[in-house]
Amino acid sequence: MRNVLISGAGVAGGTLAWFLARDGWTVTVVERAVGSRTGGQAVDVRGVALDVVDRMGLGERLRAERTRMRGMSVVDGAGQELYRSEEFTHSSGRLDSTDFELLRDDAVAILHEATADRVEYVFGDSVTALTEDAHGVRVEFEHGGFRTFDLVVGADGPHSAVRRLAFGPEERFSTHLGQYLAIFPAPNFLGLEDWQLWVRHEETGGAVYPVRDNTELRVTLGFGSEPLPPMSVAEQKRLVAEQLAGVGWEMPKLLAAMAEAEVFYFDAMAQIHLDRWSAGRVVLVGDAGYCASALSGQGTSLALAGAYVLAQELGRAEHTDAFAAYERRMRPFVALNQALATENPTGGPSEESLARAKNALTLG
Repeated sequence: MRNVLISGAGVAGGTLAWFLARDGWTVTVVERAVGSRTGGQAVDVRGVALDVVDRMGLGERLRAERTRMRGMSVVDGAGQELYRSEEFTHSSGRLDSTDFELLRDDAVAILHEATADRVEYVFGDSVTALTEDAHGVRVEFEHGGFRTFDLVVGADGPHSAVRRLAFGPEERFSTHLGQYLAIFPAPNFLGLEDWQLWVRHEETGGAVYPVRDNTELRVTLGFGSEPLPPMSVAEQKRLVAEQLAGVGWEMPKLLAAMAEAEVFYFDAMAQIHLDRWSAGRVVLVGDAGYCASALSGQGTSLALAGAYVLAQELGRAEHTDAFAAYERRMRPFVALNQALATENPTGGPSEESLARAKNALTLG
C-alpha cells in the first residue's frame, strides 16, 4: 500500500484525497488552519468538473447547496440602477446553465465529510522541510516531528509552502494581475432576497449577495493596485477602507461590517505559472501549481479536474510517468482557463470563451 501526504484541505486536496483513498492509498492531509476553512466567496463547478463531482457520488449533495440567485443589478455610487439581468449574474454566469455555484466553505465541508472516515486529517500544522531520497520524502512539520511518505502533493493554494520548498520562492512563479480583493461575511442588513448587487466606481467596486437562505451576505470589495508589501489583517482592512471610501451607495455600511468581520480574506489577484508541476516525488495540484485567480471563475473547476486527472494517472503508472501524463493532459486545459482571467478583466470572459475552456478536457 502506498502512502501520500497532501498539504492543503481545500477543494483540490479534498478531491485528491477522495480518489486516492478510494484507490487504496494511505492518505494524510495536513492543513494549516485549525479546521475546515470558513468564509470565502461563492465558487463555480462547470463543464468537466460536473462529471468529476458526479463520479465521486457528491454531485447531488453539492448541488443541494447551490446559490439560488434570481438575477443581479449594477448600481452607481448614488444607488441608481445602471443595469439588471434575470438571465445571468457576474459571479455564476447564466442562471439556466447546468453549471452551479456554491459557497467555497460548503464545498470544502462536504469534501471533508466524504473523506474523514478513511483519510487522516492533521489540522493546525504545516510542512516546513522536504528531503527526498530513493525511497520517499521525509517531511518535517511546523509543530515538530517528521514522517516519511512515498509522495507529497502541494494542494496548499497560490502561496503554497510545498511549492516554495520544492521549486523555489513564490515571486518566480506569480504574475500579478493588477487587482486586490477582500471577501468577508456580514448580516443581511440590505434585505437582499436571492439577488446580487454590484457597484463600480473608477478602479474600485464590489459585489454583495445573500446566502444561507438570505440570512447572511457575502461581500467582495476590490481595487486596482500594484503589488503590495505584506500587511497585518488590521492594516489590510484599513487599506480597503481607504481605497473604497469614496464609492458612495451603501459602502460606508459595508466597510463598517468589514471592520467587525472575524472571518476576512484579502489577497492579490495573481496567476501561478511553472515550467513543470513535479519535482521528484513532489507534485502540485490546483492553485498551488496553476492558479488562474478568482477573475477566471474557474479555480474550483481546475482544482476538481486536476485532482481527478492526477489520481487517475497515479492509478495507471508509477509516479514519474504518472506526473508526466498528468501534465500532458492538464496543461492545455489550464492554459485556456487561465486566459479567461485576462480576456476582459473588468467584465469577465465571453460566453464562447468560457464554454470552450470549461469543456477542454477529456476525463477518460
